[in-house]
Amino acid sequence: MTTIVNKKAKFDYEIVEKLEAGIVLEGSEVKSVRAGHVNMGDSFCFVEGGELFLKNCRISAYDKATILPPDELRSRKLLLHKREIERLIGKSREKSLTVVPLAMYFKGRRVKVEIALARGKRSYDKKQTIKDRDIGRDMQRQIADATRTR
Repeated sequence: MTTIVNKKAKFDYEIVEKLEAGIVLEGSEVKSVRAGHVNMGDSFCFVEGGELFLKNCRISAYDKATILPPDELRSRKLLLHKREIERLIGKSREKSLTVVPLAMYFKGRRVKVEIALARGKRSYDKKQTIKDRDIGRDMQRQIADATRTR
């Protein structure tokens, strides 16, 4: 199963709430997603006209597609119920949260995007995240060394 993860989002933001949304893609884009040719590093979500869109998500052109592949960085519509979009808008305005994409994956035959309401981290929060990650790696190495020496 192909899962594309936005690692930068989990580093830059504190995740408050997660949601699953569908995404509108063209045929060759689905094949590119299945092949894993997606970069979500700088992507973000925005609301326009009561609809939610994904911006700056690069889905590379499928090499065996037709002559005119779609634009790699075009805005793609995310599929949510109207109530869910209104709730996202309300929470983002009320608590100064933002909507960021976390992952893209297949659920059956359909491509889904995991989006989250997130709060931006401060620089000291990011340093703590790096510190915790390094401590975890050191512990894993020590456990691995201890099991090898037995």
